[in-house]
Amino acid sequence: MTSALTIRPARTSDVHAIKDLVAPLAEKRILISKESVTYFEGIQEFLIAEIDGETVGCGALHVMWEDLAEIRTLASADAWRGKGIGRTLVEQLLERARALGVSRVFCLTFEVDFFIRHGFEVMADQGAIDPAVYSELLRSADEGVAEFLDLARVKPNTLGNTRMIRHL
Repeated sequence: MTSALTIRPARTSDVHAIKDLVAPLAEKRILISKESVTYFEGIQEFLIAEIDGETVGCGALHVMWEDLAEIRTLASADAWRGKGIGRTLVEQLLERARALGVSRVFCLTFEVDFFIRHGFEVMADQGAIDPAVYSELLRSADEGVAEFLDLARVKPNTLGNTRMIRHL
């Protein structure tokens, strides 16, 4: 990279850029395309990666429970893949998780090797959730929570993905 990478909190004006980053990955079924309203509702969860004022990446941290959060919607522009955008976003999202007091960070991904390089491991026992917490999580309307719980209604979204976790 010849120019400086800047990571900043997302603003509502970034929603269209986020959708543009996600669109080619959604076409390849790597990410799930969402309605604009979903991005607006969760904009405070996002970080934006910029180079010379151009949005080149994004990622979000969604808190699911007292000790559990999910990295979601991690994307970088095609021209910037392999240049440290994703790595920097993951590092910043993990730092956010630590600051919030979260001790475990989950992701659902096709990019297993990428996340292994960042300290994640494949979840050996995906059912290892306290039953009381599980029953509370079932009440969430968030699709990411349903994906984490591996609920039948979201199976089409998760086929081929790997659940991974990192302990902070």
